[in-house]
Amino acid sequence: MNDGVNGVALAVFIFFFLAVTIVGFMAARWRKAENEHSLDEWGLGGRSFGTWITWFLLGGDLYTAYTFVAVPAAIYAAGAAGFFAVPYTILVYPLIFTFLPRLWSVSHKHGYVTTSDFVRGRWGSKGLSLAVALTGILATMPYIALQLVGIQAVLDVMGVGGGENTNWFVKDLPLLIAFGVLAAYTYSSGLRAPALIAFVKDTLIYLVIAVAIIYIPIKLGGFDDIFAKAGEAFSQTNPATGKPRGSLVPAEAGQWTYATLALGSALALFMYPHSITATLSSKSREVIRRNTTILPLYSLMLGLLALLGFMAIAAGVKVTNGQLAIPQLFEDMFPAWFAGVAFAAIGIGALVPAAIMSIAAANLFTRNIYKDFIRPDATPAQETKVSKLVSLLVKVGALVFVLTMDKTVAINFQLLGGIWILQTFPALVGGLFTRWFHRWALLAGWAVGMVYGTVAAYGVASPTQKHFGGSSDEIPGIGEIGYIGLTAFVLNVVVTVILTFVLKAAKAPEGIDETRPEDYTADAGDPGVQTELPPATAGTSH
Repeated sequence: MNDGVNGVALAVFIFFFLAVTIVGFMAARWRKAENEHSLDEWGLGGRSFGTWITWFLLGGDLYTAYTFVAVPAAIYAAGAAGFFAVPYTILVYPLIFTFLPRLWSVSHKHGYVTTSDFVRGRWGSKGLSLAVALTGILATMPYIALQLVGIQAVLDVMGVGGGENTNWFVKDLPLLIAFGVLAAYTYSSGLRAPALIAFVKDTLIYLVIAVAIIYIPIKLGGFDDIFAKAGEAFSQTNPATGKPRGSLVPAEAGQWTYATLALGSALALFMYPHSITATLSSKSREVIRRNTTILPLYSLMLGLLALLGFMAIAAGVKVTNGQLAIPQLFEDMFPAWFAGVAFAAIGIGALVPAAIMSIAAANLFTRNIYKDFIRPDATPAQETKVSKLVSLLVKVGALVFVLTMDKTVAINFQLLGGIWILQTFPALVGGLFTRWFHRWALLAGWAVGMVYGTVAAYGVASPTQKHFGGSSDEIPGIGEIGYIGLTAFVLNVVVTVILTFVLKAAKAPEGIDETRPEDYTADAGDPGVQTELPPATAGTSH
C-alpha cells in the first residue's frame, strides 16, 4: 500500500464527487411538484419514476459500495463460500415478481408510504406495525454505516487522512465532508437526488467491472494462472484456525451454510425499508414487473465482481483489513487516472444507497411512530419536516457508529440486521396473499424469531471475537450448520401458525382489514386509485 497520497486518483475522485454533488442539489428542481411538502414527493419522488429510472434506483440501492468492497473481499478471504451473494440475487427476482406488484398496487390505492403502513392497514394492528417499523430502522442503521465504511476504505487506499498518529479530526475530515454533502442534498432533494445520481454511479460501476474483468486477467497471465494461484493460497493453513484458508469449491460440510444463507438472504432482501422505498417510487405495477426481469443484469455484474477476489490473491495484494483488498487491487493494477474512476464508482456507490436508506428509515419513524403514537393529527407538511430531520439524525448515528467503533462491529450488526429484517416476512408478504393469520400470532412469531436470532448470533464465536462472530449456527433437530436468520424465520412461522389456530378457536378479535381483494391488482390508471394524494388527506393513515 502506498504511503503517500495518490494525487491523480484523488483528483479524478474529487471531480466525480463534485459532479454528483451538483446533480444531487439540482435534483430538487427535477420533476418538481406543485405541492412538494408531502412524503409522497420528498420520500417517494412523487411516485412517478418509469422503468429505467426505477431500474437504476433499485440497482443503486441494492448493489452498494459495501457490495463492491465486501463480496470480492469475502472471496479474497475464504474463497467460494463468498459466492453465496450471487445465487441469492438470482433467487430473489422470481420471488419478488410474485409479491412486489401486489404491494405496489395496495400501497398506491391507499397512499401507503412504508411497509408498516400496509401492515397496520391489513392487520388492523398498530402494535404489529410498530414492531415492523422498529425492526426496519434497527436493520437499516448498520447498513448505512457500512456505506461509510466503503468510502473510508477508498480514502485509506488513496492515502487521504494521514496515518494512525494523525489528529482524529484531520484523519476523518474527508469522511465528514462526504457525510455533510450527502446529508445536505438528501435533505434538500429527497429521493430525487439518489435517483439521478444512480445513473452516474451505475454507469461508472459497469464501466469499471467491464475494464477490470478484461484488463486485469491480461496483466496476470489469464484466468488459468489466477485460479491456480488462488487455489494454492487457499490450500495454506490458517494459523488462527489450523484449517485451510479457503477453497475454490465449497466443501461438503459448508453446503448447508451456503444454501441456507443464500435462501435466507433472498427472502430478506426486499424486506429492507430502502428496497420498498425505491419500489413504491415507481409509477405503475407494470414498471415493477419489468424491473424484476431486467434487474438480474446486476446479478451478472455481481458474479464478475466477485472474481476480483481471486484476482487480488493472484496479484499478491497483502492487506490487514480485507475490505481494502479490492481498492488496493485497483491502485496496484490500473493507471492512476483509471484507479480514480474506480474509486469514484465505489464512493458514489455509497452515496446512493445511504441516501435511500436514511429516507426509508425516516419515513418509518415519521409515519409509524411519530404520526401513529405521538402526533396523530400531523399535517403532510409536518410529516415531511420531521422525516427530513430524522434522515439527518439517522446519518449522524451511522457516522458516529463508524468513527467510534471497530469496523468489525458494523459488519456484525449488519449481519444481525439481516436476521432481524427476515422476521417481518410473514406479516408483510403473508399479508399480501392472505388474511388467515391472526395479528397477535404474527406479533408473537416476530418476537420469537427476533429473540432466537439475536441469542443464537450472540453465541457464535470466531477466532477474533467471542460473540456475534458470524451468522451461522447449528440448526436444531438437523445438526447441520445453517443460517441463523432462516432458522429463526422457520420458528417464527411455526409459532405464528400454531397461535393463529389457538386464537381463532378462542375467537380473539382479529382487527379491521381496510383493504379489499381488488386493491392488490389495481394499477395507476384504474378508477379510484390515487395518483396524487389530495392536500387534505395526503399522508394520513386510513
